[in-house]
Amino acid sequence: MALAEALVDLQILTRRLRRECPWDREQTALTIVPHTVEEAYEVADAASSGDDDELRDELGDLLFQVYFLALLLEEKGSGDREQVARGVHEKLVRRHPHVFGDVEAKTGERVKENWDRIKREQEGREGVFHDVPEALPALLLARKVQQRAKSVGFEYPDLDGAVADLDDEIRELKADWSAAELGDVLFATVNVARKLDVDPELELRRATARFRNRVEIAEELARANGEDWSALPLEQQDRYFDLAKEKAQ
Repeated sequence: MALAEALVDLQILTRRLRRECPWDREQTALTIVPHTVEEAYEVADAASSGDDDELRDELGDLLFQVYFLALLLEEKGSGDREQVARGVHEKLVRRHPHVFGDVEAKTGERVKENWDRIKREQEGREGVFHDVPEALPALLLARKVQQRAKSVGFEYPDLDGAVADLDDEIRELKADWSAAELGDVLFATVNVARKLDVDPELELRRATARFRNRVEIAEELARANGEDWSALPLEQQDRYFDLAKEKAQ
């Protein structure tokens, strides 16, 4: 089978790099994980861009990270790629009783509820915030914590409630310009994003990309008029920025 051959070839390559490449020989799980996280974000960017060729390429980079980390486990006698694959296969079957059993789940929301229940009841996960990775980026950590709170019913019933809470936090920030109040605003903003079924991490990245693109267009527009955008007063910069927004639409 072509797939099996490709995966075996990647395994052989990973082993050779570990043996023969000085940089690869020096790596540990702790030094590799930052690269793994970076590759995951590059996958997210590729998926967001809609570029299938780029997505395929980035998925390959991420797959190599999995192979490399699994090899490090194997070297320690703590597991290998087969155990990783069989472990996740078993976990996915267990957490999808609506597919492999007789549990009914006709909506994505119901699937998530079953997923959390199975983790609590069958996998010994205790506490509302069991196994929430503290190393997650802050926006994703906030969303994860909010999702866990939701799983036990601690949740605004609708979007209006989340927006009202955000309004309250903004008012508190205006009354007290402190880091803590700003943090509360950000946390409440993540809650609104979650209610809108929007990934706050990806949406902020998109907003950042839009801002960057508009600034670059504003610079080009100013240059076309013989002006240096970065040296202009804010009012004139803003005028070019508004033109850039219209042009970028």
